[in-house]
Amino acid sequence: MDKTPVDPTTARLRMDPATARNRTFDEIAIGDSAAIHRRLHAEDVQLLATLYSDAQPPTPDAVPANAPPCGDFVGHGAWGVALIHTVLGTRLPGPGTQCIEQSLRFLAPVAIGDTLTASVQVVARDATTQHLQFACRCVNQHDITVIDGTVEVQVPATRVEHPRTSLPEVQVLDGTGQSLLERARRLGAIRVAVIHPCDATSLAAALDAHRCGLIEPVLVAPRQKLEQVASEAGLDLAGIRIEDVPHSHAAATRAVALAASGHVDALMKGSLHTDELMAAVVGASSGLRTARRISHCYLMQTPAYPRPFIITDGAVNIDPTLEEKADILRNAIDLARIVGVAVPRVAILAAVETVNPRMQATLDAAALCKMADRGQITGAILDGPLAFDNAISAAAAKIKGIVSEVAGRADILLVPDLESGNMLAKQLEYLGGAASAAVVVGARVPIVLTSRADSRESRIASCALAVLIAHHYRGCPP
Repeated sequence: MDKTPVDPTTARLRMDPATARNRTFDEIAIGDSAAIHRRLHAEDVQLLATLYSDAQPPTPDAVPANAPPCGDFVGHGAWGVALIHTVLGTRLPGPGTQCIEQSLRFLAPVAIGDTLTASVQVVARDATTQHLQFACRCVNQHDITVIDGTVEVQVPATRVEHPRTSLPEVQVLDGTGQSLLERARRLGAIRVAVIHPCDATSLAAALDAHRCGLIEPVLVAPRQKLEQVASEAGLDLAGIRIEDVPHSHAAATRAVALAASGHVDALMKGSLHTDELMAAVVGASSGLRTARRISHCYLMQTPAYPRPFIITDGAVNIDPTLEEKADILRNAIDLARIVGVAVPRVAILAAVETVNPRMQATLDAAALCKMADRGQITGAILDGPLAFDNAISAAAAKIKGIVSEVAGRADILLVPDLESGNMLAKQLEYLGGAASAAVVVGARVPIVLTSRADSRESRIASCALAVLIAHHYRGCPP
C-alpha cells in the first residue's frame, strides 16, 4: 500500500521540538519505521529495581545456553521492552497510541553499559479497527539481537499533541520507596521556628516549605531587617508570624526557648552561622538536650544505588570518640526506622576492611560491632570496618571475599569523622547526582540544618524529613 502523503503544515508541526505529536492512522503505511538509541546506565537498573521492589541486584532473564556472555549485573528485560514502547508512544505512531497485544522473545541479556537500538516497522494495517502491527527489535552495539517480536497497537484517527516533558529529577525517598515529600504532606504541617532568615535564600526556603504544606513558620529575626529582605526579594510575609528580636544571637536563644516550651515542633537554620545556632541548642539550660549526643544525618538518594541511605556525621561532630560514635549510630538507627527501614544495615566505614592498630577508625569499627553483639547498640545489623566500595557494592565485596549481611546493601554509612562525611555527601550530590535531606537529631526536636549552597529541592526535602521526625516524637519523645 502506498504511503499517504503528508501536507507541509503537518511536516512543520512535527519538527517542533517542544511539542510531541502523533501520526494518524491514515498517515502511516506498511514499511514505515522509527528507532531510538539508548545506553543502559546503572540508574536505569536502579529505577526498574525500585519499580519491581527488588531488594537484590537484578539477575539475568532466562536466555538460551548459547547466548553471548555478559557482566555480573544485567538489566531487566523490561528495559528493552520499555524502549520499544517509547518508540511507539513518542515516534511512530506517537502520542495516543494504545497497545493491544505483544509477543516478544528475549534472546540475549543486556549488561550495564550496553547500547541498544530499538526499532519498529509497520508490517500490517487493519483499516476497520485502525490497528497496526509492528515488527520490533532491540539490537546491541555488537549487532546482536537481544529482543524481537511483534506489537499490535491501536492508532488515533485524529491529531494528538502535548508539550514534551523532561524526566523528573531524582527525589528523596523514604525507606519504603515512597516520596518523602508526599508522605510528610499526608502527616500534616508542623510548627517550625526559622532562625534569623535574613537573606533571600533562607527566607524563600521557609516560605516555599510553607506553600508546600510542610511547615507553619515562625520567623525569629529582627522584624525591620526581615521585612527589608522580603521587600527586596519580592517575598510576601502576609499571615506569617514574626518573633521580633534584636540580632541573630537573640534569635537562636528565642527559637530554642520556643522549642523547649513546646510552642514549635522543630527548628530551621536561617542565615546565621551553624556554630551560633548549635551553641544555643546544646547549652546546659536550653531544655533541648537528651541523654544522647547530638549528631547530623544526611538522607541521600542517588541513581546509582537502589535505596536511600544515611551518612553520619557530616556536620556537627568533628572527630568523635568511640562513645560519641555509638550515640551517632543510635541516632541514625532511630532515623532509619522513622523513614521506614525496620532493621537498618550499618556499614562502619574506614579505608580498609581489616582491623589495623594504627588506624583508629578500624579499631572503633570493631568495637562498635562488639557493642552491638553485647546489646549496647540495638535495632540494626552492624559490620565494619568496611571500605566505601564494599559497603555499597556487592560485586566489590565479592571480589574481596567479604561475606556480610551489610556489604553492598548498607542503609547507614557511619563515617570516621566530620571531614570525610561532609566530603562524601557533597561528592555524591555534586558529582553523583544525589538528592539529599539533612537534619540534626539527638535533641528533643529535629533541626533543619541546611547550607547556603543547598538547592531548593534539598531544603524542601529536609523540611519533609523534619516533619516525619516531629510527628514520630509526638508519640515517642526522645
